[in-house]
Amino acid sequence: MCKREAAAGLRAKRRGRAFTFARRCPILAIVTVPSTAPAPLPLPALHASHGGNWLRAANGGTEAVSKGDAIMAAADTPVLILNAPLVANRLGYPDLSGLDLLEAFAFVHPARFCVPTARGLAEALGMEPPEGDSDVPEFLQRAAGALCAACEEPEWFERAGAWSALQSLERLRWPWAQVLRPHIARPERAEKWLFSALPEWEEAAERAPPRQVDLPAEAVLARLDHLTGEGAERREGQRAYAQDAARIFAPRTKREVPHVALAQAGTGIGKTLGYLAPASAWAEASGGTVWVSTYTKNLQRQLRSESRRAWPLKRPDGSPPVVVRKGRENYLCLLNLEDALQGGFAGRPAILAQLVARWAAFTRDGDMIGGDLPGWLGTLFRRRGIAALTDQRGECVYAGCPHYRKCFIERVGRESANADLVIANHALVMINAARGRDHAQRPTRIVFDEGHHVFEAADSTFAATLSGQEAIELRRWIIGPEKKARGRRRGLSARLADVASYDEAGGEAIDAASEAGKLLPSDGWLQRLVEGEPWGPLEKLLFAVRIITYARDESGGQEAGYGIETEASVLPGEVIEAAGAAAEALAAIRVPLIRLGGRLEAIIADPPDWLDGQGRARIEGARHSLSWRVELLAAWEALLDRLGGPADPEFVDWLAVDRNDAREFDVAIHRRWLDPMKPFARVVLEPAHGVMLTSATLTDRIGSATGDSRGAEWDSAIARSGAAHVDCAPMLTSASSPFDYASRAEVLIVTDIRKGDLPALAGAYARIIEASEGGVLGLFTAIRRMRAVHGRIADRLARAGLPLYAQHVDPIDTGTLVDIFRDDPRASLLGTDALRDGVDVPGRSLRCVALESVPWPRPDILHKARRAAAAEAGGSGSQYDDRIIRAKLAQGFGRLIRGKEDAGHFIVLSPAFPSRLLSAFPEGTAIRRVTLDQALARISAGLIGPDEPAEAGIENEEART
Repeated sequence: MCKREAAAGLRAKRRGRAFTFARRCPILAIVTVPSTAPAPLPLPALHASHGGNWLRAANGGTEAVSKGDAIMAAADTPVLILNAPLVANRLGYPDLSGLDLLEAFAFVHPARFCVPTARGLAEALGMEPPEGDSDVPEFLQRAAGALCAACEEPEWFERAGAWSALQSLERLRWPWAQVLRPHIARPERAEKWLFSALPEWEEAAERAPPRQVDLPAEAVLARLDHLTGEGAERREGQRAYAQDAARIFAPRTKREVPHVALAQAGTGIGKTLGYLAPASAWAEASGGTVWVSTYTKNLQRQLRSESRRAWPLKRPDGSPPVVVRKGRENYLCLLNLEDALQGGFAGRPAILAQLVARWAAFTRDGDMIGGDLPGWLGTLFRRRGIAALTDQRGECVYAGCPHYRKCFIERVGRESANADLVIANHALVMINAARGRDHAQRPTRIVFDEGHHVFEAADSTFAATLSGQEAIELRRWIIGPEKKARGRRRGLSARLADVASYDEAGGEAIDAASEAGKLLPSDGWLQRLVEGEPWGPLEKLLFAVRIITYARDESGGQEAGYGIETEASVLPGEVIEAAGAAAEALAAIRVPLIRLGGRLEAIIADPPDWLDGQGRARIEGARHSLSWRVELLAAWEALLDRLGGPADPEFVDWLAVDRNDAREFDVAIHRRWLDPMKPFARVVLEPAHGVMLTSATLTDRIGSATGDSRGAEWDSAIARSGAAHVDCAPMLTSASSPFDYASRAEVLIVTDIRKGDLPALAGAYARIIEASEGGVLGLFTAIRRMRAVHGRIADRLARAGLPLYAQHVDPIDTGTLVDIFRDDPRASLLGTDALRDGVDVPGRSLRCVALESVPWPRPDILHKARRAAAAEAGGSGSQYDDRIIRAKLAQGFGRLIRGKEDAGHFIVLSPAFPSRLLSAFPEGTAIRRVTLDQALARISAGLIGPDEPAEAGIENEEART
């Protein structure tokens, strides 16, 4: 905590007010609470959990009620509830409505963090949390009273705009409007409209290219000492790591040959400050920009916080030296918001738009996905309202937008051009390198943290997918709305009407593209495919793809309700014929778009009198949008041209029908690079001057049991980094974790839970959570099994005071589920792969990780092709699989120990766990094969490490090293 924040907190304490820190916002958020507790709100309150349902009368006591009585009470009169979708899920009544305190909190305290539980709300409001489920209804009444009282506080920070927003919400019949109205005074002056109140960004001079500098080792170490702080523990591993990281900032000696470093950094080594030290020293000395790329939003938040040690919040000129940058689809689009506020949204989505407008006035940077907008806000409204307020479809009109000068996306882009540090994600770095609008701003010094995910990110970024959903989005971008639909969607002719009127050739190109765009799928395409009545060449192709995929699928996915696929080879004549017709249709669209791009370029080169600065920027933006859609169409044509011909050894092609719970939602033709690091090396590595990939699980811990040499540990890291496709030898460095895994963690392989025995699996999870008294992260390889286990044990655990949450079950986004899990040491969380990497829960809240089975790779077409390629390269298919499994095990184990004081058990419920995979765990970690009862005994007693000799039935796997 900085001195300014500490002083602010001390002043708040002296005034008798509680304060909390906003976990997602670096700015201190002080929640003011009156010195005398506010009166509870006299309204009935309802709470539902897996342990039961409790109802409290407006001025009476609390009683346990049945689900039926709870539903009747909620239907009769508005009741106070917390997280309405979750309560509705618990009651099995999806139409539940009431006075949700989360909605009131989002109105009263926009852009403030709050875990959406009774405990979390109490912490956010500076109140005592309820002790148990039966106390929650009474707490809801007190919390509602506190929110009302906060609106009357003279120091209410978020007062601006509240009265005007409340008037709009009252017209929309928001249930809270009448409750809050008596507590919010009408301002003396008329409040500014949001779009008038937002500040404008300013143009800045173009930043000069960075100077070529060399970083002396002593300068790097001095900067590291400054960042870690006086009196901090001196970690030799971190110091060596920082010096190694500095090597990528040396001037390169050959064009298209960057410095590439692969750095294995064990958990706890302090790698974040380890690479920020040379990065900040280089940025200061050279005047250049360093990009740090992550795979998870959690690490982005951590990096923003850690970067404050190296850079101030603002420079003297007011510009930020550190900028978090994400894809356009993450930020609020002000034009979409204006449209929603002026009638584009109706009903509940319109209320959401008003609450988002409240947030927009106080947000740090307009980031709606993982930023300071509460992740739970969108889930309260059930539909994709949040997504509709972002630029999901690439329809931005740039300078043609009336809010262009206040646009969050444009602001972030300009700030990042002059920043010392840009915190981004892997996909954005790759896309920006491939087709960034300004070549001078493309990243040249890059640190890929969570580097073990670069391969997956490249695999997705450089893929080509021709699907019904993708095609209909392209049609909408070209043609615009075809019916009387709400929204501001505009086609090419509307967005470039001035160009069409000025330039005859440009107008003809727009007309030709719009006419050809009608060949793409339109609304209702999927239903027509199911009914066997496709329209147009693209729909006929997708119809043929669907028929052949169902005919050839042998995965069993049809019966299970999963997606199905088949190889794009030996295709019948009707598929090839349909592909040819579809390719001709795509070419008919692409050619006029290319011609239009040329006309726009000509207008920029010889501008007419009416083309001002904003018009030029708008046309430049249109050219950029055109170029990448032309690239998309060309990729689709190339994909279709290959169908029926010889297979391209560089690519893997297949056909698929995407399904979820037996419901179809897309039909597609896929193309992936067999090795996506080839385009990654060409697009990202070669133009760069220095690149580092770093992770705690970068290398493959093969172990001596396999007979491989130690050097082979790096083979996978080198292959999956792209370094093999660049004319350089990567620098390899490794720093071991300082944690004492031998005494702080152990692996328990449970041998008596048979595969496929769902009741036994559910019982095992319940008993593990009970023995650990919560704090369990359960990882599953199949959503269906996870749901089945959750359904069997949630009520039982709730009665023991052990809350259980689950992905794909609870109507809560993944980030918020992790927040809830982190906040309550007695809670447990079940999930899939998204939780294996994106969870950072230090302390007692996570003390046990339980895998339902060995995470075998899914044997889909793409995996089988890469497995075969690995075998042809001199390895074997099983070694390829083992490398993937060991990486997943290492990443899962990494969730357990996040700090020196952490301790716990890593459990695998697999009776036949192969010994060759045990090297995935850190050396020295005790590994035992035990029965479930033996595992439970160790968990409940807190036994960890080599505290006893190996006994019968308990095998300590020492031979693995």
